[in-house]
Amino acid sequence: MLLVFFFGLALGTGIGWFFWWTARRENTRLDEQRQMLAQEKLIVFDFVHNMVEAIGEGVTRQELFERVVHAAILSTGALSACIFECEGDRIRGVSVEGLFPPHRPLPPSSRVKITTRAKFIEQILKSEVFKIGEGLVGTAAQSGKGILIENALEDPRIIKHDDPALEVRSVIVVPILFRDRNIGVLAMVNPSDGGSFGETDFSLAQSLAEQAGLAIHNLDLMASQIEKNKLDSDLGLAHEIQSMLLPKEFPAVPNLEMATIYKPAQKVGGDLYDIFPIDENRVGIAIADVSGKGIPASLLMAICQSNLRHFARHMDSPARVLSELNEVMVGETRPEMFVTIIYAVVDLAADEIVFARGGHELPIIVHSADNAPVAHEFLQSEGMALGMVPNEIFDMAIQDLTIPFKKGDILALYTDGVTEAVNVEGVEFGNSRLAEVVSTLRARTSEDLVSGILDRISLFSGDGDGQVDDFTVVIAKHL
Repeated sequence: MLLVFFFGLALGTGIGWFFWWTARRENTRLDEQRQMLAQEKLIVFDFVHNMVEAIGEGVTRQELFERVVHAAILSTGALSACIFECEGDRIRGVSVEGLFPPHRPLPPSSRVKITTRAKFIEQILKSEVFKIGEGLVGTAAQSGKGILIENALEDPRIIKHDDPALEVRSVIVVPILFRDRNIGVLAMVNPSDGGSFGETDFSLAQSLAEQAGLAIHNLDLMASQIEKNKLDSDLGLAHEIQSMLLPKEFPAVPNLEMATIYKPAQKVGGDLYDIFPIDENRVGIAIADVSGKGIPASLLMAICQSNLRHFARHMDSPARVLSELNEVMVGETRPEMFVTIIYAVVDLAADEIVFARGGHELPIIVHSADNAPVAHEFLQSEGMALGMVPNEIFDMAIQDLTIPFKKGDILALYTDGVTEAVNVEGVEFGNSRLAEVVSTLRARTSEDLVSGILDRISLFSGDGDGQVDDFTVVIAKHL
């Protein structure tokens, strides 16, 4: 009996130590993940600021490419990197740093002519022209998807060169996109520590490429507008940039119908909406209102949008996304500027919406399921505007709220320019009238519904003072 007792004691102690060790290892893993995410966030922020400063300094397109390549090497620790630019159905190297291996095997004549590494790099930039779909770079350009090869030594897709200095141990290739526009490809080769690129490096490279696409697009847009309009109007230019940032097409998700109205009070507005896919069943929807108008508001809007998409890709919680956004905005905004926002995730598989509200107008949900009376409600949720207080205070107020989103339900998001429209007597349209309009027109398509809202407000305003604030409505209808 004594032997059994001691055996049981030892077994119990061993099991206890096993669970303690397992829990400690899991906590360590979670801490490491949080540290890596925080590090990636800082790197991306530095990259974004570098790109904004470059555009503000009036750099050329080639100089911007060089900055992107240099930042990619510093961020990932790669020994070499190269940007390839898409030109129709072809792609070519435009900027390189380090000894980047050629895309194709070099003929003997070329090897003889190349006598220095500088000449070698120059030869790459002149000769690396190939079709989209050819090789790793062409494949990434064609598919729009990144490629990570941790061990490239045995990969048949990697070109083997005679020169040991051109040996490829590990490689990351990521497309540089802006919406549906294929700008090019960013490729990085061989970590400087002699190891291999991992998933963390790959995620970071994708984030850098995403921000590079936005920077290159904005630079291209600015250059084309400057050339076209000869800088006739800074406001006109900002308006064009802003309109390009707002989505014109929505994700194709079964049983979800979406529509928007956006009318700035001036040529450049401070309202923001964004709709983007998260996965095959979930869509992210955001609406925001930047305090003030004109160019400062539109620039703050652009910063908000680019960071929103970055955080949404890494985090499922809308409240967490807004918390990270607030941390950015506190450092970016002037004291008198702030951003009210709602970020919602519509989940068609779960028939629900999860959203967080940062001081914005209350969302409206209209329940109109079959065999049930029509009802609407304003979704109450805590939260405060972005950029006003540090995260220690902001996080105490922000929260996620989950609501059912059944067949026939309608979600309506809007800015205060809608509810504050006034008639000739100075009476505001108000959110109650807006909710009644959405309920009355619930049987219409989303596109007809937003048109109906605009018609009702115009009829209400009559000969009033006209539009004094930006005007935005987003409708999501569960078919």
